[in-house]
Amino acid sequence: MTSKINPEASTPPAEPVAPKNSKRKRALLIVAVIVIVGAIAWLAYYFLYARWHQDTDDAYVQGNVVSIVPQTSGTVISIDADDGMKVEAGQALVHLDANDAQVAYDQSVANLAGTVRQVRGLYSSVDAGQADLRAREVAVSQARADVNRRSGLVASGAVSSEELAHARDMLAAAEAALSGSRGNLSRSRALVDATTLSKQPQVQSAASQFRQAYLNLQRSAIVAPVSGYVAKRQVQLGQRVQPGATLMTIVPLEQVWVEANFKETQLGKMRIGQPVEVHSDLYGGGVEYDGKVAALGLGTGSAFSLLPAQNASGNWIKIVQRVPVRIELDPEQLVEHPLRLGLSMSVDVAVRDQSGSSLAAARKDVKPVLATVAYKKQLDDADALITGIIEQNLPGAANR
Repeated sequence: MTSKINPEASTPPAEPVAPKNSKRKRALLIVAVIVIVGAIAWLAYYFLYARWHQDTDDAYVQGNVVSIVPQTSGTVISIDADDGMKVEAGQALVHLDANDAQVAYDQSVANLAGTVRQVRGLYSSVDAGQADLRAREVAVSQARADVNRRSGLVASGAVSSEELAHARDMLAAAEAALSGSRGNLSRSRALVDATTLSKQPQVQSAASQFRQAYLNLQRSAIVAPVSGYVAKRQVQLGQRVQPGATLMTIVPLEQVWVEANFKETQLGKMRIGQPVEVHSDLYGGGVEYDGKVAALGLGTGSAFSLLPAQNASGNWIKIVQRVPVRIELDPEQLVEHPLRLGLSMSVDVAVRDQSGSSLAAARKDVKPVLATVAYKKQLDDADALITGIIEQNLPGAANR
């Protein structure tokens, strides 16, 4: 018995494909929308922010490193500061043996005092010379009067010719003595004329020798020229030091700055005075420093290297160069969050403001970039001591 097979009953029904295609289209549409929105966001970010900012993390903290060197030779007998200590300008850091300097100082004191007294004698010799000159003038007047009287009496025989000749000899002797007195007075006046005792050349010479001896004595105590923190102490007790040898260094941390190395392609819109956001790896993103561009370097790092690159050979490969840019930081922020030399920094320069210059203008003020007054006090003290020594050796000083 044969059965008839229905072809429609044996063929499985076809699955609908429309839902799958719609899901795929929806996913592609979502991806396309995300890409378009991302592209629009990136373009908006670039045109509104990124193109007006240049950043780099090739930046490091720099600062002044003040070397402490002796100005005279000597043996170290004490060290008063060590690494990490805070010192003030004028504070003694190292002491040298001062015995020889003390002996020379005492000799200069005695020399200055003796010179003052000798110059006092010169002034007195002027007064004595004037008195002697007046006496000589009186003697000449008397001798001339004697000659005149005797000349009229020779003819009458009341006075002999011999007596007249003797009177004339006495007049000649008196005139010669007067001439010698005038010469002596002139020489004495030449030593003290148009000057006071303290400005007299001999006193000034002795005072200069005293200043040198005093400075040598003071320089046995090596002082800090600036305030800051001690770093790299190299001096040791008992060491024999010579002028110019570095004993230690001082770093004034409130004067540090950031040196950022930008690619040469980033400097086109960079100008002096533009604001800068600075972050330190030491404190992380939680601490932000406000800075400004202080100067753009005048050469790349390779141009100022010990062995500048020579690109005339055939094996030349172009490398994007970097130029150092100096960035000043807010001093108040440095006090709150101090930095150390050599720390890594990240900087972001806002280059929208193009009003500044790429090169610094000539300075109108004459103030020094760095200066110290730590040594001026030594010379002022020496001048005060010189004044005291001179006053102690003036007339009547013992009764004061």
